[in-house]
Amino acid sequence: MARESNKKIPTSRVRRTATVGKLAASEAVKQFGTRAANTTRGEQASEEAMGRRQLETAKQIVAALGIVPEEHREEFQHELAKLRDAAPTVSFKQMRKVIEEDLEAPIEEVFSAFEQEPVAAASIGQVYRATLREDGREVAVKVQYPGVAGAVRADMQNLGMIMRLMKRIAPGMDVKALTGEIRERMEEELDYELEAQNQRRIARIYDGHPFIVVPGVVGELSRERVIVSEFVHGRGFEEMKQLPQAERDRLGEIIFRFYFECMYRHRQFSGDPHPGNCILLDDGRMAFLDFGLFKTIPAEAAEFELQAQRLAIERRAGELVQHMYSGGWVGDPKYYTEEKAMAMVDDMTWWYTQDREIALDPEIASEVLIQMSDPRSRHFATMRHETLPPDHLFGRRLEVLTLAVLSQLRAKANWNRIAREWIYGDDPVTELGREEAEFYGRTGIGAASSA
Repeated sequence: MARESNKKIPTSRVRRTATVGKLAASEAVKQFGTRAANTTRGEQASEEAMGRRQLETAKQIVAALGIVPEEHREEFQHELAKLRDAAPTVSFKQMRKVIEEDLEAPIEEVFSAFEQEPVAAASIGQVYRATLREDGREVAVKVQYPGVAGAVRADMQNLGMIMRLMKRIAPGMDVKALTGEIRERMEEELDYELEAQNQRRIARIYDGHPFIVVPGVVGELSRERVIVSEFVHGRGFEEMKQLPQAERDRLGEIIFRFYFECMYRHRQFSGDPHPGNCILLDDGRMAFLDFGLFKTIPAEAAEFELQAQRLAIERRAGELVQHMYSGGWVGDPKYYTEEKAMAMVDDMTWWYTQDREIALDPEIASEVLIQMSDPRSRHFATMRHETLPPDHLFGRRLEVLTLAVLSQLRAKANWNRIAREWIYGDDPVTELGREEAEFYGRTGIGAASSA
C-alpha cells in the first residue's frame, strides 16, 4: 500500500520531502518485526497483532497528511481507508474481558451504562463512553488491546537494528543511550496506572486555568490496562479547521502554549501532540487528552534549551556553537562555522525565534521537518557530527509535532513574542498571555517551575 500511494505523489515532491516515504519505510520495518514475532503466536493472536500495527500505521500517516500536497490528500485518504477496512478489529467481548479482569468486577457493577461502540482510538487501545453507577458521572474508559503489551515489546526487540542503521547515518549518535530512552518511554506507555498519575499531575497544574482543561482521573478505577477519566464534550480538530481565522489563531496560541509551557515551565509533558488529543469545549476552553507517552526533564535540561534559544534569537552564533558543544549536542565544533550554525537555526526554529507574525501552513511544517531530520536536508553533512542527549529526544518530538498541528490549523501569530514569556520571562503581549499570567500569579505554579 505504501509503495503504491507514494508513486501517486509527484516524483519531484517525493525527492524534495520524502516525508511520507520515510514514515512508510519505518512502518514497514515495524510490520516486519510484528510478523517475526507472530511466529511464536497463535493464528488469532498473530492476526490481531498485525491488525493493531496496521491501524497504528494508518493513524501515523494520517497525522502526516498535513504535509501531503493538497491536490493528493483526498486520494491518500482513500488509500488509508482501504488499509483501515482491511485491518482486523478487536471485538467488544475481548475488550470487556480486559476491563473486568483489571477492575475485578463485572461491567454492570461499576457502570450504570456502557456504550459498546468505541468513541475513539487510542495509541494502543480504544476509548468507550460510560456512566459511573456510584455517582452518575459520565466518563471515558480507555482500554488496552488484549495482548498489545507483548506485541509492543516484541517490536522493541527490533529497535536495536533500527538504531544501528541510524548510527550509520549519524555516526555521532549515542545509540545505546537513545535506545534506552525510547524503550523506557514505550514501557511506561503500556502502564495505564502510570498514565493516570501523569494526567493527575498535569490536571493539578491546570486546575482553574482560564483556557486549558485536563480531564480529571477516577483513580480507584484506573489500573494497568484500564484508565477512567472525566468525559469531555466538544468539537474535534476537523471542526476547528473550519472556524474563522481569528478563532483558529486563538486556538493555535492555546495549543502552542500548552505543549511548550508544559516542557519549559513545568518540565513534564506529553510527547504526543496530535490533533486527536485536542477538544474544543463549548465555553471556548480547550481540553487536552492522552498522557501515555510522557517525559519529565531536569531543570538543567530545560534551561540548556532555553539558553540555546536565547543565543539563537540574539544571533550569537559562536556562543551558540560552544553552548551546544558543552551540552554534548555537537561532537566537534570545527564542523560548525557561525554561518552554518545560523543557517540551521533559520531553517529549523525560525518560526518561533524570529520576531514577526507568521502564518503557519503544511508547507512550512514539511520544510522544517526535512531540515531537522531528512537525509536530503542541506544540513545533513553537518548533522552527521551531532548527537542528541536522551533527555532532549522527546522534546524534539514535541517541537515538530506541535508545529505540525499548528500548521494543519493554519494558525497565525508572532510565536516568538509568545515564547519569550518562558524564554526570557517577558510580560505577555496577548490577551491569552495576560489571562494566563494572572492565573500563574495566583497559583505560583508557573513561576516556581520555570526557575
